[in-house]
This record gives sequence, C-alpha cells and structure tokens, in this order.
Amino acid sequence: MIEPSVGLNCWIRPKMAAVFLGLLLAGPVLLVTSSPLHELSNGTIPLVMWHGMGDSCCNPLSMGFIKKTIEEEIPGIYVLSLRIGKNVVEDMENGFFMDVNSQVSMVCSQLAQDPTLQRGYNAMGFSQGAQFLRAVAQRCPAPPMRTLISVGGQHQGVYGLPRCPGESSHICDVIREALNRGAYSDLVQKHLVQAQYWHDPLNDDLYKKHSLFLADINQERGVNETYKKNLQQLKKFVMVKFLQDTVVDPVDSEWFGFLKTGQAKETETLQESVLYKEDRLGLAAMDHAGKLLFLSTEGDHLQFTPEWFRNNLLPLLR
Repeated sequence: MIEPSVGLNCWIRPKMAAVFLGLLLAGPVLLVTSSPLHELSNGTIPLVMWHGMGDSCCNPLSMGFIKKTIEEEIPGIYVLSLRIGKNVVEDMENGFFMDVNSQVSMVCSQLAQDPTLQRGYNAMGFSQGAQFLRAVAQRCPAPPMRTLISVGGQHQGVYGLPRCPGESSHICDVIREALNRGAYSDLVQKHLVQAQYWHDPLNDDLYKKHSLFLADINQERGVNETYKKNLQQLKKFVMVKFLQDTVVDPVDSEWFGFLKTGQAKETETLQESVLYKEDRLGLAAMDHAGKLLFLSTEGDHLQFTPEWFRNNLLPLLR
C-alpha cells in the first residue's frame, strides 16, 4: 500500500504457499506487458524494468505505479515491465522458484525480438531484478543496454534473510529452511532463486564451486572477458542503497560491497574488494571513468517517496 512512500514489496497470501511449492519443477513461459511494435521517433529512450522478489510486473501499488509515473513524467516513452510467466501469479511465483539463468536467457531472447529496443534501452531493476538485469548486460549485448539503475539490488548476494516479502505466509519459512539446510546442494540451487545469489563468506570454496548464478556473473571462477567487455559498454551503472534496509543482509551488497571472506561480521566496500582491485569485472575502470554512481536514500527496502524518485532517478532516464 502506498502510504506517503512507494512500497514495492508485494505480500504473498498464505494460501498461495502450497501452489508455489507445487511449481518447483514447472516450466513457465516468459511474456511481457503490452509491447507496441514500432520504433520510437520522439527522442525518448525505451526502459526495461525487472521487479523484485514477491512482486509482479503489473501490481498497481508497485511496478504498475512506477510504470505509470514514468510514462506521465516522460511522455511517449516505451516502458517494458518484464513478466516472467503466463500471468501475474506465475510471474510472482517464478521470482522464488524458476532458475535464474533460464530467466535471464528468456529475457535476452525477448529483448532481442522487440523492434522498439533495437537502438538501445535503459534498464531499471528492483531488488533481485537488478542483478538479473546486470546479467543481461553482461551476457546479451544486443540490443545494447545504455544505463543500468539498480534499486536495492544485491550485487554481491545475501547472507541472511531477516525478512522477505510474504512474511505472514509459509513461503519465507520454506526458503529459510532450504537455505539453512544446504544452499549449495544441487536441488536447492536449481529450484530456489534466492539460493542462486546466496553468498556464504564462511564457505567461500563451496560458494565459488556450486553457485549457479552469482559466482558466474561476479567472475568468481575465472575472468570471462566477454562479461567484462559487455558490462563496460554501459554509459552509467547506478546503485541505490536503502539506509534502513531490513531485507538485504548485508545492505553493503546494494553498493557491491560485502562481508570479508572467512567471517560474518566485518564488511568491505566494493573498492576494498579483490573484485575491484583485480578489476575482474571492469568495475574499477568504470569507476575511474565516472560511470559508477552510488545513491542512497532513507527508508527500508524499496521504500522511497515519489519526490525522491522524480528528483534522483527520472533525470537518468531522460
């Protein structure tokens, strides 16, 4: 519900938990919101958005509200809010249970087939949707992503789930139990989205060996020069941190920082990390070129005022 701030967390009803569990092995199809098949001639840059965990493409109190706000503020802009599934229910479910690499591959295919995006687009990801869109930038350079805006994204993953959308349902308990029991087991990795960006600093070798998604896009098993080259094609990479975040642990991950390896208390910034010092992903080069922008705002996870959004993020889309 929008109080004075925009809350992008969509709470899952308890009765849907059983449905979610039944879809662990489902094979959904990627669809998107309405996509006019014409090339823009009004000078605006198209925008692709990817929602976060527990949300959907078109919720009128979250992504639908954001899409409407952008379209009102930037007349004529084409906004594509990704829907992973045949309907909004599947879209929400797939944010918990569909293999992330499959989701990214399907989105890449959808973007490549959209004529409106062929000359380039901006991207805005919310929570886990942010690191998923970064994977799109690294793996699929065509059509070209120009600016990537990460709103509360967890680019170094998470080590803890203190609160997740749907707290009143059983779904969060199921996720926590699975992560605690074995985040890096093949079964959990393949069928639980959050396990694919679970980053355990106390078991670094297990993380690097078995993480199906995050360890790959963060160059933990070696340097993929294509990933590095593609990411550096961005004009700007913007990261937003929520200063009172109670969902992302550690919150430093929203600025590409994380816990120091071998312990679970002390954190390090992106600039202090091996990833940056060895420039394994090209982030140091981007930083030196002024392509990285670190923003922060007061509030809990994905909680911000419409005024803050208009003043800080909308100018990046114009």
